[in-house]
Amino acid sequence: MTEETIATGETDLARHAEKMAKKKAARDKIMATKTGEKGLIIVHTGKGKGKSSAAFGMIFRHIAHGKKCAVVQFIKGAMSTGERDMILKHFSELCDFHTMGEGFTWETQDKARDIAMAQAAWEKAKELIRDPSNSMVLLDEVNIAIRYDYIDLAEMLAFLATEKPPMTHVVLTGRNAKDELIELADLVTEMELVKHPFRSGIKAQIGVEY
Repeated sequence: MTEETIATGETDLARHAEKMAKKKAARDKIMATKTGEKGLIIVHTGKGKGKSSAAFGMIFRHIAHGKKCAVVQFIKGAMSTGERDMILKHFSELCDFHTMGEGFTWETQDKARDIAMAQAAWEKAKELIRDPSNSMVLLDEVNIAIRYDYIDLAEMLAFLATEKPPMTHVVLTGRNAKDELIELADLVTEMELVKHPFRSGIKAQIGVEY
Protein backbone atom coordinates (compact mmCIF):
# COMPACT_ATOMS: atom_id res chain seq x y z
CA MET A 1 0.00 0.00 0.00
CA THR A 2 1.52 3.32 -1.07
CA GLU A 3 1.65 6.51 1.00
CA GLU A 4 -0.76 8.09 -1.49
CA THR A 5 -3.28 5.26 -1.00
CA ILE A 6 -2.98 5.57 2.78
CA ALA A 7 -3.48 9.34 2.62
CA THR A 8 -6.53 8.92 0.39
CA GLY A 9 -7.99 6.38 2.81
CA GLU A 10 -7.40 8.66 5.78
CA THR A 11 -9.06 11.54 3.91
CA ASP A 12 -12.10 9.38 3.14
CA LEU A 13 -12.37 8.35 6.78
CA ALA A 14 -12.14 11.96 7.92
CA ARG A 15 -14.83 13.01 5.45
CA HIS A 16 -17.06 10.18 6.59
CA ALA A 17 -16.57 11.11 10.25
CA GLU A 18 -17.36 14.75 9.50
CA LYS A 19 -20.48 13.77 7.53
CA MET A 20 -21.72 11.49 10.32
CA ALA A 21 -21.03 14.18 12.95
CA LYS A 22 -23.20 16.64 11.01
CA LYS A 23 -25.91 14.03 10.61
CA LYS A 24 -25.82 13.23 14.33
CA ALA A 25 -26.05 16.91 15.24
CA ALA A 26 -29.07 17.35 12.97
CA ARG A 27 -30.68 14.22 14.39
CA ASP A 28 -30.04 15.29 17.98
CA LYS A 29 -31.62 18.67 17.23
CA ILE A 30 -34.76 16.97 15.91
CA MET A 31 -34.91 14.52 18.83
CA ALA A 32 -34.63 17.37 21.34
CA THR A 33 -38.01 18.65 20.15
CA LYS A 34 -39.72 15.26 20.71
CA THR A 35 -40.56 15.43 24.40
CA GLY A 36 -44.23 14.46 24.52
CA GLU A 37 -45.65 11.15 25.68
CA LYS A 38 -49.11 9.67 25.19
CA GLY A 39 -50.88 6.36 24.98
CA LEU A 40 -50.90 5.46 21.31
CA ILE A 41 -53.58 3.87 19.16
CA ILE A 42 -51.58 1.52 16.94
CA VAL A 43 -52.93 -0.32 13.90
CA HIS A 44 -51.23 -3.21 12.10
CA THR A 45 -53.04 -4.08 8.87
CA GLY A 46 -52.41 -5.21 5.30
CA LYS A 47 -52.23 -8.52 3.44
CA GLY A 48 -48.67 -9.30 4.48
CA LYS A 49 -47.57 -11.60 7.27
CA GLY A 50 -46.39 -10.24 10.62
CA LYS A 51 -49.22 -8.10 11.97
CA SER A 52 -49.80 -10.09 15.14
CA SER A 53 -46.12 -11.05 15.41
CA ALA A 54 -45.08 -7.39 15.53
CA ALA A 55 -47.81 -6.63 18.06
CA PHE A 56 -46.70 -9.46 20.32
CA GLY A 57 -43.17 -8.09 20.07
CA MET A 58 -44.44 -4.95 21.81
CA ILE A 59 -46.29 -7.04 24.39
CA PHE A 60 -43.06 -8.87 25.21
CA ARG A 61 -41.24 -5.54 25.44
CA HIS A 62 -43.79 -4.46 28.04
CA ILE A 63 -43.28 -7.70 29.93
CA ALA A 64 -39.50 -7.25 29.78
CA HIS A 65 -39.87 -3.78 31.34
CA GLY A 66 -42.17 -5.13 34.06
CA LYS A 67 -45.16 -3.22 32.69
CA LYS A 68 -48.65 -4.69 32.95
CA CYS A 69 -50.39 -5.44 29.69
CA ALA A 70 -53.22 -7.52 28.27
CA VAL A 71 -54.19 -9.45 25.14
CA VAL A 72 -57.63 -10.20 23.76
CA GLN A 73 -57.72 -12.56 20.78
CA PHE A 74 -60.84 -12.04 18.72
CA ILE A 75 -60.44 -14.79 16.12
CA LYS A 76 -57.43 -17.04 16.70
CA GLY A 77 -58.82 -19.28 19.39
CA ALA A 78 -58.98 -22.66 17.73
CA MET A 79 -55.29 -23.52 18.13
CA SER A 80 -52.49 -23.12 20.62
CA THR A 81 -49.79 -20.55 19.87
CA GLY A 82 -46.29 -20.09 21.21
CA GLU A 83 -47.00 -16.57 22.43
CA ARG A 84 -50.07 -17.58 24.40
CA ASP A 85 -48.43 -20.66 25.90
CA MET A 86 -45.36 -18.71 27.03
CA ILE A 87 -47.35 -15.85 28.52
CA LEU A 88 -49.75 -18.11 30.40
CA LYS A 89 -46.91 -20.29 31.70
CA HIS A 90 -44.37 -17.64 32.66
CA PHE A 91 -45.84 -14.13 32.61
CA SER A 92 -49.49 -14.36 33.65
CA GLU A 93 -48.89 -11.94 36.53
CA LEU A 94 -47.86 -9.24 34.04
CA CYS A 95 -50.05 -10.06 31.03
CA ASP A 96 -53.76 -10.78 31.24
CA PHE A 97 -54.47 -13.09 28.29
CA HIS A 98 -57.97 -13.80 26.95
CA THR A 99 -58.67 -16.00 23.94
CA MET A 100 -62.27 -15.21 23.06
CA GLY A 101 -62.57 -16.33 19.44
CA GLU A 102 -63.02 -19.86 18.20
CA GLY A 103 -61.54 -19.54 14.74
CA PHE A 104 -62.77 -18.08 11.48
CA THR A 105 -66.41 -18.28 10.42
CA TRP A 106 -65.69 -20.96 7.84
CA GLU A 107 -64.35 -23.10 10.71
CA THR A 108 -67.11 -22.49 13.26
CA GLN A 109 -69.88 -22.29 10.62
CA ASP A 110 -72.04 -20.46 13.17
CA LYS A 111 -72.32 -16.73 12.49
CA ALA A 112 -74.55 -15.99 15.48
CA ARG A 113 -72.02 -17.61 17.82
CA ASP A 114 -69.14 -15.75 16.14
CA ILE A 115 -70.94 -12.44 16.67
CA ALA A 116 -71.66 -13.25 20.31
CA MET A 117 -68.03 -14.23 20.91
CA ALA A 118 -66.72 -11.08 19.20
CA GLN A 119 -68.98 -8.84 21.25
CA ALA A 120 -67.96 -10.63 24.44
CA ALA A 121 -64.33 -10.10 23.44
CA TRP A 122 -65.00 -6.38 22.91
CA GLU A 123 -66.59 -6.09 26.34
CA LYS A 124 -63.52 -7.74 27.88
CA ALA A 125 -61.27 -5.44 25.84
CA LYS A 126 -63.07 -2.35 27.14
CA GLU A 127 -62.69 -3.59 30.71
CA LEU A 128 -58.95 -4.10 30.23
CA ILE A 129 -58.44 -0.77 28.46
CA ARG A 130 -60.30 1.10 31.21
CA ASP A 131 -57.95 -0.41 33.81
CA PRO A 132 -55.18 2.21 34.17
CA SER A 133 -52.75 -0.43 35.46
CA ASN A 134 -52.52 -1.86 31.93
CA SER A 135 -49.91 0.01 29.95
CA MET A 136 -50.81 -1.76 26.68
CA VAL A 137 -53.79 -3.76 25.45
CA LEU A 138 -53.55 -5.81 22.27
CA LEU A 139 -56.76 -6.52 20.35
CA ASP A 140 -55.55 -9.31 18.10
CA GLU A 141 -57.46 -9.71 14.81
CA VAL A 142 -60.11 -7.22 15.91
CA ASN A 143 -60.10 -5.71 12.41
CA ILE A 144 -61.59 -8.96 11.11
CA ALA A 145 -64.46 -8.71 13.59
CA ILE A 146 -65.03 -5.08 12.56
CA ARG A 147 -64.92 -5.96 8.87
CA TYR A 148 -67.75 -8.46 9.26
CA ASP A 149 -69.77 -6.05 11.43
CA TYR A 150 -69.50 -8.29 14.49
CA ILE A 151 -68.53 -5.14 16.41
CA ASP A 152 -69.95 -1.68 15.82
CA LEU A 153 -67.17 0.51 14.43
CA ALA A 154 -68.69 3.81 15.54
CA GLU A 155 -69.03 2.57 19.11
CA MET A 156 -65.41 1.38 19.13
CA LEU A 157 -64.10 4.68 17.76
CA ALA A 158 -66.07 6.65 20.33
CA PHE A 159 -64.75 4.47 23.14
CA LEU A 160 -61.12 4.81 22.04
CA ALA A 161 -61.50 8.56 21.64
CA THR A 162 -63.21 9.25 24.96
CA GLU A 163 -62.63 6.41 27.43
CA LYS A 164 -59.11 5.15 26.77
CA PRO A 165 -56.82 6.34 29.59
CA PRO A 166 -54.36 8.96 28.30
CA MET A 167 -51.25 6.80 28.78
CA THR A 168 -52.63 3.43 27.68
CA HIS A 169 -51.44 2.03 24.35
CA VAL A 170 -54.01 0.05 22.34
CA VAL A 171 -52.87 -2.13 19.43
CA LEU A 172 -55.39 -3.36 16.85
CA THR A 173 -54.38 -5.99 14.30
CA GLY A 174 -55.92 -7.64 11.27
CA ARG A 175 -56.46 -7.10 7.57
CA ASN A 176 -58.70 -4.45 6.06
CA ALA A 177 -58.57 -1.88 8.85
CA LYS A 178 -61.36 0.63 8.34
CA ASP A 179 -60.44 4.10 7.09
CA GLU A 180 -62.06 5.69 10.13
CA LEU A 181 -59.85 3.66 12.46
CA ILE A 182 -56.76 4.54 10.46
CA GLU A 183 -57.72 8.22 10.73
CA LEU A 184 -58.06 7.96 14.52
CA ALA A 185 -54.84 6.02 15.03
CA ASP A 186 -51.49 7.54 15.96
CA LEU A 187 -49.37 4.84 14.32
CA VAL A 188 -50.42 2.72 11.34
CA THR A 189 -48.33 0.05 9.63
CA GLU A 190 -49.50 -1.77 6.53
CA MET A 191 -47.79 -5.12 5.98
CA GLU A 192 -47.28 -5.60 2.24
CA LEU A 193 -47.32 -9.11 0.79
CA VAL A 194 -44.40 -9.71 -1.57
CA LYS A 195 -43.97 -13.48 -1.31
CA HIS A 196 -45.59 -16.12 0.91
CA PRO A 197 -44.68 -19.82 1.17
CA PHE A 198 -48.36 -20.80 1.32
CA ARG A 199 -48.57 -20.07 -2.39
CA SER A 200 -45.86 -22.69 -2.95
CA GLY A 201 -47.72 -25.34 -0.98
CA ILE A 202 -45.98 -24.76 2.35
CA LYS A 203 -48.26 -25.04 5.36
CA ALA A 204 -48.20 -22.85 8.49
CA GLN A 205 -45.22 -23.97 10.57
CA ILE A 206 -44.56 -24.00 14.30
CA GLY A 207 -42.29 -21.20 15.41
CA VAL A 208 -43.09 -19.13 12.32
CA GLU A 209 -46.86 -18.74 12.13
CA TYR A 210 -47.78 -19.93 15.62
